[in-house]
Amino acid sequence: MKVSSKVNVVRRTTMHFLTKNIGSSKKKENNIIEDPARIKQILICRPNARLGNLLLITPLIKEVSETFPEAKIDLFVKGGLMPVILKNYGQIREIIVLPKKPFSSLLTYLKVWLKIKRKKYDMAINVDKDSSSGRLAVEFSNAAFKFYGDDLNENSLKAEDYLHIAKYPVYNFREFLKSLSLKSSDEPISKTDLRLSDTELAHGRKILSDRFDNKKQTIAIFTYATGDKCFSEFWWTDFYDLLKLKYERDYNILEILPVENVSQIRFKATSFYSKDIREIGAVLANTAIFIGADSGIMHLASAVNTPTVGLFSVTNLQKYEPYGYNSIGIDTNAIVSKNQYILIIDEILLEKK
Repeated sequence: MKVSSKVNVVRRTTMHFLTKNIGSSKKKENNIIEDPARIKQILICRPNARLGNLLLITPLIKEVSETFPEAKIDLFVKGGLMPVILKNYGQIREIIVLPKKPFSSLLTYLKVWLKIKRKKYDMAINVDKDSSSGRLAVEFSNAAFKFYGDDLNENSLKAEDYLHIAKYPVYNFREFLKSLSLKSSDEPISKTDLRLSDTELAHGRKILSDRFDNKKQTIAIFTYATGDKCFSEFWWTDFYDLLKLKYERDYNILEILPVENVSQIRFKATSFYSKDIREIGAVLANTAIFIGADSGIMHLASAVNTPTVGLFSVTNLQKYEPYGYNSIGIDTNAIVSKNQYILIIDEILLEKK
């Protein structure tokens, strides 16, 4: 492990220890909101820079927006992706960005925290209860009502999908609303959503038509992933050959390339490369199905309503699997046969027709 990685591990462990009890004494406060319309300014905290994790809070953002339709929402995040993701979310007022490397941008880092302190919020919400910076931001804010992301009803029977990282923040937020004597929704949790415009979708269709001079639908694959989540070249080459044998007559096959511009099938398929997340999403939105390992691009495919087959080998399937639109996560340790994956893909494509 690199020295910088070791420092980050120590930093995160220390921060978690110091902040784990922030807000715990406030869980049982019996504050009441008599009129939801009084909530005008809301801060949502998810200081994370990863594409997947940011897409996965869109269900909570939609839930908060629907609960307080007159409110404006600020987001506290890391990196530059959130303004791109939330481009078409009308209730977003400001996105407050924490530097990815605080020690090399110390002045900017401090200015962000001062901004949170100086702003007046009616409510502050931490998305992930285990996020030290998120808990600290809620505590540091001047919000009248503060939610630290905890499960306020730990002994209650949980929904079957409670463990999913996009869903438990919404379930916990609903319990928080109940503690304030507000009505909470009992509808199924919303799906992740990039909210592409018609213009963006048309642009995605044009890119595909430029790649393939035919009327066939397209199967999208993403052969890359970070770290241990990435399947080997041998694995992907074998699977790609199987996909071609089964589908090449009736479907186009398009490889979406990562920002690193690498391919686990050595660029054998027609490919698409872009650094524009919304453009990639627009292309994926016009495909029949997406197949790839657990990654930000997998969550992007799901967020543009494309049936998604997520391949999971090391990460928690219950926590991260794509959902909605006939999407499915496959535990590749439990289902080893790639022919079984073909049967699953067949079923999804049949539903798509």
